[in-house]
Amino acid sequence: MSLPTPSPTMRAVVTGASSGIGVALAEALAQHGYSLILVARRQDRLRALAERLAARHGIEAEVRAMDLSDRGARAKLCAELADRNIAVLCNNAGFATYGELATANPDRERQQVELNSVAVHDLTLAALPGMVRRGTGAILITGSTAGNQPGPHNATYAASKAFANTLAESLHVELSGTGVQCTLLAPGPVRTEYAEAAEAPNLDRMVPGPLWVSAEQAAADAIAGMAAGRRRVVPGLFAKVQTVGGQYTPRGLVGPILRAIYRKVV
Repeated sequence: MSLPTPSPTMRAVVTGASSGIGVALAEALAQHGYSLILVARRQDRLRALAERLAARHGIEAEVRAMDLSDRGARAKLCAELADRNIAVLCNNAGFATYGELATANPDRERQQVELNSVAVHDLTLAALPGMVRRGTGAILITGSTAGNQPGPHNATYAASKAFANTLAESLHVELSGTGVQCTLLAPGPVRTEYAEAAEAPNLDRMVPGPLWVSAEQAAADAIAGMAAGRRRVVPGLFAKVQTVGGQYTPRGLVGPILRAIYRKVV
């Protein structure tokens, strides 16, 4: 299976497009000739990216500056996507928190679930029916290796990414024969603003430099995986080891190990 052929009326949507993997996905899709709808909170970054990609690749790039964890704002975008010709949907926006859930900020934890799980579900529900009617389309859901295992001191993130992982892989099978595909991008450590957003200053020091993957590599692997109709894309050797470990190591063993590790992140 290949990606839908770009056309002037079609759009590729990238959420979390103001930094990291989102920027790299937008760049890669523009290189393939897709006009874009770029979604994130930071309007200045989105506009700069849209202008750069339009000038460099001759595509159109629309900006939707909004907080996708806000249900009202998200509903407006969902209504728009349901009426648009969406060729590719990259559900990429998300963030993490670290620390004990008992002492966490409840509003921040709920916001994390809204963005990492509920928004992914809502946007998929909005774009998917049109894709199926047209018999063509591709959905990318950015999950995480964290979603394969328990995450003590990272509990909400691990749980929300478990939802994203399972949704993507379930849809991959469900959509077989429709002309529409769904691919899971399940990265491990990627050089982005993730640690800063998570307020986890020690995270960068806990993973050796060679084990990190660049946002550009993660995005390139994701686009190639979608084009090949793959179920799951896991960029980098370390992430592949994490995936196998998370799937096959007994939970009673991996939980305490990760608890000891994650307690040192903040």
